[in-house]
Amino acid sequence: MKKTGVVELPLHYGKAPTWLVKRMQGLAREIVSIIIDEYGQEKLLQRLADPFWFQALGCVLGYDWHSSGVTTVVTGVLKSLIVPEEQGIAVVGGKGKASTHAQDEIIDVGMKFGLSEEDIKLLRYSSRMSAKVDNTAIQADYPLYHHTFFICENKKWAVIQQGMNISNRTARRYHWLSDNVKSFIVEPHEAVVCDIVKERVLNMTAKESEKSRKAAVDLVNEEPKRVERLILSLRHRNQSTLENCMRKEDETKDYTIDFFSMPWNINWKALETAYEFQPKNYEELLGIRGIGSATVRGLALVSEIIYGEKPSWTDPVKYSFAYGGKDGVPFPVDRRSMDSSIEFLREAVEQARIGHEEKLSAFKRLKAMVTEE
Repeated sequence: MKKTGVVELPLHYGKAPTWLVKRMQGLAREIVSIIIDEYGQEKLLQRLADPFWFQALGCVLGYDWHSSGVTTVVTGVLKSLIVPEEQGIAVVGGKGKASTHAQDEIIDVGMKFGLSEEDIKLLRYSSRMSAKVDNTAIQADYPLYHHTFFICENKKWAVIQQGMNISNRTARRYHWLSDNVKSFIVEPHEAVVCDIVKERVLNMTAKESEKSRKAAVDLVNEEPKRVERLILSLRHRNQSTLENCMRKEDETKDYTIDFFSMPWNINWKALETAYEFQPKNYEELLGIRGIGSATVRGLALVSEIIYGEKPSWTDPVKYSFAYGGKDGVPFPVDRRSMDSSIEFLREAVEQARIGHEEKLSAFKRLKAMVTEE
């Protein structure tokens, strides 16, 4: 991977060739075994949750590092070679339809690990909520198409999932690690990775969105018809009047972008369900089935425009697929983290029981990541 600038991560279609996948599996099996034997399953989880290390792993395995497929192929390779009964770690979910099997697969894994029903329930909840948060609470036009959930026999977990933006043909990857998730709805990520930082992204997981989250909960606990009237009052037919009113109050603010993006497909039935449930906090609200992106956005905009509780509109991206850029976009290159990832993998490859030529090729790929143009 080159460190001379930020690169785009184009969407590539099709599948990785069988010959490449088989070679990736052979090397990945060695690397995973060495990490687990030397450091334990938790260290593997920690490394997978590190965007630097994960990208370096994809490179050393020989996959096209600048493609969005590095996420789906590398996690797919890991799922194919990790044996829960032998290594005390499991991989569930995957790309497309495979992601929908995660819930059932967690049950199977939990039984293999001898976990209690309550533990399995919590793991399934963690898988579902991590996907719900990145699909709904963060709105950057990158709907998820890939969700991989890693589970240790001691119940710790990590998530690597990815969304796709068809219009600009780029991907966005989300990393989670259970050790550092204090709350599902307050900055829960280890990393959000993308080469494009958008000017305006509704981010209900930001600390700055706390008052907006509380206002949303208060709203859904009120009579649904009242909430519906508030949302409908911000629809297009009323926006000219609203815009003039808001600008008279504060000439320095521009509210146009916010309320002109008021969604039309609010799930009114889900709002009724929320009212009957009476959620105590935003996590409970988000966990209600049917509360999707449009409803979350509608509640956030009502909270901002009617009650003045502004959510965060700052894109949470902190990393690029190129480890950062020399111009500091989306963040400055973290050479120390990059070097640490590469050194860790170099040692693993050195210990791997593979052929001399294969080792040389792996080392060359690692070296290419830090070679300047």
